[in-house]
Amino acid sequence: MKLVDAQIHIWAESTPERPWPARHAPHRPGSFTAEDLLREMVEAGVDRAVLVPPSWEGERNDLVLAAAQAYPQRFAVMGRLDPRDPQSRSRFARWKEQPGMLGLRFTFHTPQFEPMLHDGSADWIWPEAERAGLPLMVLINQRLAPKIATIAERHPQLRLIIDHMAVPKGSKGADVAFADLPMLLALAKYPNVAVKASGIPHFATDAYPFPSLHAPLRAAFDAFGPRRMFWGTDMTKLACSYRQAVTLYTEELPWLKGEDLEWVMGRGLCDWLGWKLVTNLAA
Repeated sequence: MKLVDAQIHIWAESTPERPWPARHAPHRPGSFTAEDLLREMVEAGVDRAVLVPPSWEGERNDLVLAAAQAYPQRFAVMGRLDPRDPQSRSRFARWKEQPGMLGLRFTFHTPQFEPMLHDGSADWIWPEAERAGLPLMVLINQRLAPKIATIAERHPQLRLIIDHMAVPKGSKGADVAFADLPMLLALAKYPNVAVKASGIPHFATDAYPFPSLHAPLRAAFDAFGPRRMFWGTDMTKLACSYRQAVTLYTEELPWLKGEDLEWVMGRGLCDWLGWKLVTNLAA
């Protein structure tokens, strides 16, 4: 079974040429490079990872693309661009011509970008992505699920992944984090919508193996099925070791086993994104 992490950030040190925003405090000091990540993947038994540029760097994809091009069997990229930039629309058709690029990720959970889902200014994204065959990862709050339902229904060939089970930023405790879970689960009726069960330990107030989180995970699995529920960690924010983020799924969920486990832990994600699985994962 190949383990494929659906989301990890890497970043460079702050320099005058590439400064961090003043408000940003990294979860790990200094840089966290592709080589740093590879060492942790080897220790945890993880074969591959989808790299997502951290949102605090803006729409820069150069670092993650360089990692994917240096280690093509280990990394691929869901990149970023600014949905407010008039030039962004013209980039969709050739987006996947960038080696290592699989699709795009948009973060609509912030006051800066959430209004775009309500005022129509993001409406151009969905047909352009559908036309270009670009899968999208979308970070929203659970209460925005009805907006995603409308998008999924209007664009049935558009592949959408809902990040972090749509848990609101900063939520702690299962009762708070998954208070609106039924709104997310309602999206499972659309075959072009999948859910990324990533960063889940970050929402717990109990210790590993986080028993409070097992019921929401089971609910997502029952709704979306093993081929549309993707394991991931958002590793640099984990409230446990990287290996524990693996064994939470492979050892602590007795209802997740066999071929279903294989799909959740990586096969489904690679199939959804068109990232071909290979036997030899030598960098």
